[in-house]
Amino acid sequence: MNDVEVIKSDQPPLSFEIVPESSEELQKRIKIEKIISNSFNQNISLEVLKLLSISSFGLVNDNLRRILWPCLAGVDASMLERVPSLNEFQNHHEYNQVVLDVNRSLKRFPPGIPYKQRIALQDQLTVLILRVIKKYPNLRYYQGYHDVAVTFLLVAGEEVAYAIMDKLSTTHFSECMQETMEATQKRLMFIWPVIKFENAELYEFLQSSSVGTLFSLPWYLTWFGHSLNSYKTVVRLYDYFLASPIYTPIFLTAAILLHRCKEILEEDCDMAAVHCLISRLPEDLPFEDLIKASTKLYAKYSLEFLENEVEKLMHQEREQRLMEEKMLLETSQKRLPDQWFSNILTSKISFIDDSNSLVVGVCAYYYKNQYLAAGIS
Repeated sequence: MNDVEVIKSDQPPLSFEIVPESSEELQKRIKIEKIISNSFNQNISLEVLKLLSISSFGLVNDNLRRILWPCLAGVDASMLERVPSLNEFQNHHEYNQVVLDVNRSLKRFPPGIPYKQRIALQDQLTVLILRVIKKYPNLRYYQGYHDVAVTFLLVAGEEVAYAIMDKLSTTHFSECMQETMEATQKRLMFIWPVIKFENAELYEFLQSSSVGTLFSLPWYLTWFGHSLNSYKTVVRLYDYFLASPIYTPIFLTAAILLHRCKEILEEDCDMAAVHCLISRLPEDLPFEDLIKASTKLYAKYSLEFLENEVEKLMHQEREQRLMEEKMLLETSQKRLPDQWFSNILTSKISFIDDSNSLVVGVCAYYYKNQYLAAGIS
């Protein structure tokens, strides 16, 4: 996937603005803290932890995430591996690309941090990524992977972040880390059956616009981490995705499109215009409501059902393409007699021109010899 740039490098700075805790967030935080204090060695039931992560406000703040994200990801924080040095990876074939992407991700770090601390975080992020792809040679690094890794690094630190990315790379992101994008592109098409059965008008409009699914690729590859400007929103979504089935980002994408239906239908039904509109996420999206909608959609549509619907859609597209090719061929055949006559005429003209050239050449040769015989140079 490295040969195609799917993530724009000109992303806006990530806002780390600290928003005052609401009364609902305070209640949720106190509830989680009580559960942690009452649990043995912070060993909370996975089902309870998932419910806390998915329900409103998620895990509330990074102090709680630092404790609970490893549990959600199935990581034993007491069994962490030694962190190797950056020098150990400088000969890795992905080293230069990873360093390049990490250097581009400066806007994902908190503003105003000391220079030495920022450099240290960049090195930690580079090592984290290279450790994973070195461990799994069958997995391919892709642009956007660093957006995911930096989020876990900022919250959990380099050792835990590596352990989490190790797990996620073989589960949630394994499809994205294949040799090609084929599997990922097909997975993104799962959006369409959900839209089709939830809002037929919106589905027909999006299909008529030929917008495709490229707009949602950065969302899927980075868990929206690359496309959102609010750090608080990003980590809230990471609570949700860590606690949910692998393909949940597909359903959140569908929920966003359905939520923006009125706005989309008011746009010109043109691929460029529609792509430009829907690829930019408004900053005021009600993500708590969208998470609830996404969860309901996941419960409503099985992956098997969506797979069958996507196969039907792909079959229809192939049939349409074959029909268009057939019509093109028939049109070209109807034009063949005219082209044939034109070609014959062109050939005759070419032959005449060639004959004239030959005659002129012979004449020139004859007259030249005559002039030479007469002593004329």
